[in-house]
Amino acid sequence: MHVTMDLTPIADDDVCPVREILDRIGDKWSVLVISNLAGETLRFNALKLRITGISQRMLTETVRKLERNGMLSRTIYPTIPPRVEYALTPLGQTFVEPIQTLVHWADSHSREILAARRAYDIEQEQPVQAITMSY
Repeated sequence: MHVTMDLTPIADDDVCPVREILDRIGDKWSVLVISNLAGETLRFNALKLRITGISQRMLTETVRKLERNGMLSRTIYPTIPPRVEYALTPLGQTFVEPIQTLVHWADSHSREILAARRAYDIEQEQPVQAITMSY
């Protein structure tokens, strides 16, 4: 079965809609935020603790971007200090299954990928042999 997608730009600035959307929500931090919010609501610091290596600034930018794109909601409670919780919207929930599929694939094939990287790196370290051509 052959599936075609209409990638005709929807805006006048010739932006491919699929690429533009994936650029906004398909980066590693967005994927990790979405996967951590799957099925639960978390406060900012709890989310930060779960995502190893993300800075506070990057997490702030990521949740704002996801909120802007309709993927998550932010609820602010009027306490001192204010309590802020994040949850996936119904649209964000639709992205959980594809992310989980990708994570499962990466986990299942990580050894093969690491072995391929090592083999490639070893091959790249070999000195280039001169090729002599005789005519």
